Amino acid sequence: MSHLKVSPQYDAETGQLIKITPQSAGWKYVGFEVVQLRQGQSTVQETLDNEVAVVVLSGIVTLKTKAATWNNIGQRMSVFEKIAPYTVYVPAQDRIEIAAETEAELAFCKAPGGGGLPARLIAPTDVGVEVRGKGNMERLIHNILPESQPADSLLVVEVFTPQGHWSSYPPHKHDQLNLPEESLLEETYYHKISPDKGFAIQRVYTDDRSLDETIVVGHNDVVLVPKGYHPVGAPPGYEVYYLNVMAGPVRSWKFKNDKDHAWLFGR
Repeated sequence: MSHLKVSPQYDAETGQLIKITPQSAGWKYVGFEVVQLRQGQSTVQETLDNEVAVVVLSGIVTLKTKAATWNNIGQRMSVFEKIAPYTVYVPAQDRIEIAAETEAELAFCKAPGGGGLPARLIAPTDVGVEVRGKGNMERLIHNILPESQPADSLLVVEVFTPQGHWSSYPPHKHDQLNLPEESLLEETYYHKISPDKGFAIQRVYTDDRSLDETIVVGHNDVVLVPKGYHPVGAPPGYEVYYLNVMAGPVRSWKFKNDKDHAWLFGR
C-alpha cells in the first residue's frame, strides 16, 4: 500500500471516518478529518491552535461556535449533485459543536491559525464556480476558500472530474517557496467516486523521481501530496470528486507546471 494513501476507518460511536494530523502525515501544516453523522448524532471539537473550515459535504446540520450559531445549513445530499456547499470558517481558540439534522458528512480542514478572524458562514453564493481546462482535461471547480478570501493559512477547493477526464492536469507542483513563481503548499485530496465501486488514478512524482508513486484511489480515500506533481485520472464510467486542502508558510497558490507536459496548454 502507498504511504501516501489514507483509507477510511469508520467509528460508529464518534462518526469519524478519516483523521490526518501533521504528525501522522509527516509534515507541518495541513490537518484533515471527515466525520459521518447519523441523524440526531453530534460532534464537538476544540480548534486549539488551528483555524478550521468545516465543509458540509452532504446533509443538513446546526453548527455552533463560541460566538455564533448557524441553524439548518446544508442543501445537497450528495457531493455529486454538484451544487456548492455550505462551509463555516472557525478561528483558532474556538469551539465547534455540530448536530446532524439529517444524515450528514463533514470535512474538517485544518491549518495553523492566529485566531484574529471571526467565525463566519461561507454560503453557496459565496463560492466561486468555474470550469477549468478543455476537452478531456475539463473539470468543474468550487473555490470554497481561495486566497482572495480571509484566512490565516487555509486554502480549500473542490473539483469534479467527469468520467474519462483528467484533472490537476497538465501536472503542476507547489513545493518550493520561491515567490512570486511558486509557493510551498502541502495538500490533501479527499476522493469520492460515482458509482462508489469505481476507482481513480493519482500519480505523485518529483522532477528527479525520488518520489514517483501511482496510486489506485477508492471511494473516501485520501491522498497526501507532500511535494511533487499530482495529476488525477477518472476512468470511463466513473465520475471523480475530490476536496483539496492546502496550507504552507505563505498563504499563496502559485504553481509550476511540469515542463515535459506544458505543451498541453496549447491544445
